[in-house]
Amino acid sequence: MIIDSLTVRDLALPLVAPFTTSFGTQTRRVTYLVHVTGTVQTAAGRVRTAGWGECVSLADPLYSSEYLAGAREVTERHLVPLLQHAQREGTEITAETVASVLAPVVGHPMAKAALEMAVLDAQLRAHGVSLAQYFGATRTHVPSGVSVGIQDSIDDLLRAVGGYLDAGYVRIKLKIQPGWDLEPVAAVRRAFGDDVPLQVDANAAYTLVDARQLRRLDDYGLLLIEQPLGEDDLVQHATLARQMSTPICLDESIASAKDAADAITLGAASVINIKPGRVGGYLEARRIHDLARAHGIAVWCGGMLETGLGRAANAALAALDGFTLPGDISASDRFYTRDITEPFVLENGTIAVPTGPGLGVEPVPEMLDEHAGLVQELWAA
Repeated sequence: MIIDSLTVRDLALPLVAPFTTSFGTQTRRVTYLVHVTGTVQTAAGRVRTAGWGECVSLADPLYSSEYLAGAREVTERHLVPLLQHAQREGTEITAETVASVLAPVVGHPMAKAALEMAVLDAQLRAHGVSLAQYFGATRTHVPSGVSVGIQDSIDDLLRAVGGYLDAGYVRIKLKIQPGWDLEPVAAVRRAFGDDVPLQVDANAAYTLVDARQLRRLDDYGLLLIEQPLGEDDLVQHATLARQMSTPICLDESIASAKDAADAITLGAASVINIKPGRVGGYLEARRIHDLARAHGIAVWCGGMLETGLGRAANAALAALDGFTLPGDISASDRFYTRDITEPFVLENGTIAVPTGPGLGVEPVPEMLDEHAGLVQELWAA
């Protein structure tokens, strides 16, 4: 792709309800979108095209070291200039070359992923190919699970879980933390039975000192416990995995295919939650999928409260055969009264995989006008 413009657009969407995890509470989704335009060489000649990307970084460095203002700054001061320099030197920017062009900048995978996503969307739109086709996905719908944040009371939790089950979600994930773990899990099992696919997510809230408490979760027939220990604690996760019958799933610990390989080798995880933004983009996410599948490790696609843009891309990724567990690709109304794209809806417990070129969805202009903030042009022809 020969890029001739790149803009970033701040965005703030209110959530339908506060979402609380072990590291904080969100009441709105604050992010930025990347929009690129340019031309792509196709069999029919050079075609003008455009694409969208979404940064999934949180406002504060709580989930990872990345935070939104930092992602925005590194994009402006370092990442876009690298792309511009590469293009001036004769490199045609493609989704497959973005990672190598940006490699001199250490870290910042979410900022890099947003740029790769925009280029990939534009590239595929020019060729008339959907993201699912590009990945080699075979499914038209993906099973939809829902993530339930930490609630003010057990009664509130049971009402929330009951509502999601009534809506048709096929898997429930409970956020947990010290002091909010055994009791909510036990209450959900009592209220809804042992047949409900149930898992928990600690977001690195525990240490190996808490192993005895975590082992008590084995009594509840959970699909998995996600990221119980710190993101750097692969050896400790391997130790915990040997002490528990509940499968250990890693999230924050997996920032690349190399991290996934290390975790598999150590026995630190029997399940991996793949979040494309966390690992630097959808191409690296697919590599992790391929690696895990080759080693018999289950994977599923996590969520970062994405708008319809990221939701579309996640659905396409989760349609790959190796994604054997329901992901966090929920309907748009799980988080937003109105999404910035046409809404994703739950259909018999599944989300449809978009079939249009690229992401298969685009922002609704009036939603951008209503919720967008600063629009900054970082690259102009």
